[in-house]
Amino acid sequence: MQAPKTIEYFYSAHSAFAYLGAWELERIATKAGAQVVHRPFDFAPVMAAAGGKGISARSKAHIRYFFGREIKRWAQVRDLPMLRHRPTFHDNPLTLANGAIIAAGADAGPLSRAILQAHWRDDADFADASVLHDLAQGVGLDATALLEAAASDAVQTQHRANTDEAIARSVFGSPTYFVDDDMFYGQDRLFMVEQALHTPFDP
Repeated sequence: MQAPKTIEYFYSAHSAFAYLGAWELERIATKAGAQVVHRPFDFAPVMAAAGGKGISARSKAHIRYFFGREIKRWAQVRDLPMLRHRPTFHDNPLTLANGAIIAAGADAGPLSRAILQAHWRDDADFADASVLHDLAQGVGLDATALLEAAASDAVQTQHRANTDEAIARSVFGSPTYFVDDDMFYGQDRLFMVEQALHTPFDP
């Protein structure tokens, strides 16, 4: 029997476009019988390694379009609620939230969707342990054990390994998906991810 296809999913727990694509990714994977392998990474070093400009270095027009109009349109396309402003806690450390997703293992999908939605719909602080506790409980997980694991050396070592791997594989943004080592950047490429699960693109 042929092994199921996998979608390697590199993203950060604060990513607007990961949020916008999260349910579509789940739909695609379920329909194809594919496994989603979650690789949460630390966003800033990956962007720095790729030569990406920080928000402060981008033009106001770029910010208004890419982080304003584009997000609003995709929220309408995906039928997802979305804040009309940049989240209050957007620049907080990602280590605990990303660690929680890693620690969730097979339940990473529901937890990551809950974290992303709380951040972009409810303006929640993903770095606040009490917020993550409630979100983990809300998807049926043992929240206390999960948060202990999220802060553990083993999980944080995996978080750093994900970050290093993202850099080594030339990831330059969140979300990025790999199917058979073919990279697809951005949730607007999910239709290509779906096709690649069935028919790989020509090299």
